[in-house]
Amino acid sequence: MNKLLWCLLILGVGLLLPSDALAAPGIQALTVTTNPDGTQDYTMTLQVLAIMTALSLLPAFIMMMTSFTRIIVVLSILRQAIGLQQSPSNQILIGVSLFLSFFIMAPVFEKINEQALQPYLEEQITSIQAYELAKAPLKAFMLSQTRLKDLETFVDISGNSGKIQEPEDVPMNVLIPAFVTSELKTAFQIGFMLFIPFLILDLVVASVLMAMGMMMLSPMIVSLPFKLMLFVMVDGWNLIFGTLVNSFGM
Repeated sequence: MNKLLWCLLILGVGLLLPSDALAAPGIQALTVTTNPDGTQDYTMTLQVLAIMTALSLLPAFIMMMTSFTRIIVVLSILRQAIGLQQSPSNQILIGVSLFLSFFIMAPVFEKINEQALQPYLEEQITSIQAYELAKAPLKAFMLSQTRLKDLETFVDISGNSGKIQEPEDVPMNVLIPAFVTSELKTAFQIGFMLFIPFLILDLVVASVLMAMGMMMLSPMIVSLPFKLMLFVMVDGWNLIFGTLVNSFGM
C-alpha cells in the first residue's frame, strides 16, 4: 500500500510540476523573510503547494489512471440489474473495486517500484528521472486499454495531431481522458451483457403475473428472489470478478 501511494504521488507531482522544478536538488518548504522593523514573513514555496495539491488529488489518480473505473461501474450496473438498491452498500462496492484494482495493477506498480521508486529513495536518480521511469509502465498499461478512436479524438481536440505520430508519443494529459472514455465504454458493454438475463427474468415474471391477473403486485418484488437464486446458482461473483480481471488481459 505504501509503495502504491509513493508511486502515485511521484506521478501526481510530475503532472503538476514543471520539469525544472522536479530537477531541483531539493525543495525548500518554508522561506522566512525578516523585515526592517524586525517582524518576519513566512512564505510557502510553490513546489510544496503542488505536492500538497497532488496529495489531495491522489484519490482521483487511483480512480482515473487504474482499473478502478471499469470495476466500480460494472458492479454498480450489476446491483441495479439485480434490483437491489442498497445491498451491497456503496462502501462495500468501493472496497471490492479498490482491492481488485490493486490486484490487477500489481505488476504495473511492481515495475514502478523497481525502476523508479527504489532508485529514487536510494538517491540514485533525481525526481524528474523517477517521474519519467514511473510514467512508462503506467502509460503502457493505459495505452493497452485505450481504444485508438478515443485516443485520436482527444489528440485532435488538443491540437497536437500533427506532432504525434505514434500512440507512445501521446502526453499523459491527453492519454488520461482517452483512457477514462475507453474504460467507461468497456464498462457499459460488460454491464449490458449482465443486464440481459435479469431483464429476461423480469419479463417472464411480469408476463406470468399479468396472466394470473395479479396486476397490483410489483413484478420486481416477485422476481428479486429468483434473480438472487439465479445469481448464486451460477456462482455469479466468481464469474463477475473473473471476467473483470480477464478483461484487462491478465
